[in-house]
Amino acid sequence: MEKTELKNIVILATGGTIAGKASSGTQMTGYTAGAYSVADLLAGVPELGELAHISGEQLCNIDSSSITDALLLRLAQRCNELLAQDDVDGVVITHGTDTMEETAFFLNLTVKSAKPVVLVGAMRPATAVSADGPLNIINAVKVAVDAASTGQGVLVMMNDEIYSGRDVTKTNTANVATFKAPNGGPLGFIVGGEVHYYYRSVRPHTLQSEFDVTGVGVTALPRVDIIYTHIGEDRVFVDAALAAGARGIIYAGSGMGSIHEAVEAALAEAVGCGVVVVRSSRTGSGIVAAGLERWQEQGFLYADNLNPQKARLLLQLALLRTQERNEVQEIFNRY
Repeated sequence: MEKTELKNIVILATGGTIAGKASSGTQMTGYTAGAYSVADLLAGVPELGELAHISGEQLCNIDSSSITDALLLRLAQRCNELLAQDDVDGVVITHGTDTMEETAFFLNLTVKSAKPVVLVGAMRPATAVSADGPLNIINAVKVAVDAASTGQGVLVMMNDEIYSGRDVTKTNTANVATFKAPNGGPLGFIVGGEVHYYYRSVRPHTLQSEFDVTGVGVTALPRVDIIYTHIGEDRVFVDAALAAGARGIIYAGSGMGSIHEAVEAALAEAVGCGVVVVRSSRTGSGIVAAGLERWQEQGFLYADNLNPQKARLLLQLALLRTQERNEVQEIFNRY
């Protein structure tokens, strides 16, 4: 491919382990995330210049466990600004792995372009003897410039595997193969340095999504809290969520979203106060269905196969449009 034919890719850097620094090449925990800039990352991977015209932008430089709703909104806005430019063919976002799945899903619902958006990170800091970040970045750019990535929604590229931002989740604290789609699998792979797709996400995303958080005066997302069930649970966290002004609650129930009997009345009271309550599951995979008839009568909704953290994001976006429970349930059924 001639240099003049290369596509233009913007790398938005947010920090994370991929930009992390440790005191030695064998230190894999306790390092400083977000220690290196996007310029440092690009300098460490000169091969990118053979794949695309690359420009870098530092949006923030933090541990992704500290990502906020405000940063999500800012990132969505910046992606939309860049992708609207004729001289930008795609965006790669370097991101910490702890909350990568949440950012990917949020952007999957709020980016308004068919151009590729690819999130990438690392499980080992940049100073590690066998750092995985450089090859992950190379692969992410390969995905971003590949014609088959157009219209695939927001993607996550990790460990030679390509995932939909809707379905991917982090499943292991330290292993480089941590990212999985428990209810499906990867959309494709990098093999022999080439992109291979085999599947597509069938749920609405990007241009098909009804959610728009740019240019419409959205400066904050509604408060939605996650309550995680356990043996011996009581209503204290439900009461705390109500006191904090939550407009929605995601209940991470046991099994198929089962509700502890000591909490059910409190959740019903929350619904009576206008709070939207959605049942999800702490199990990590599977579908949460309507369940017991009395749960329907009490106004509890259900999250389909979204995990609690992703259900929270969808509920936040849904609440920007409606507080009507039937409409919110229809949104969960669609997305």
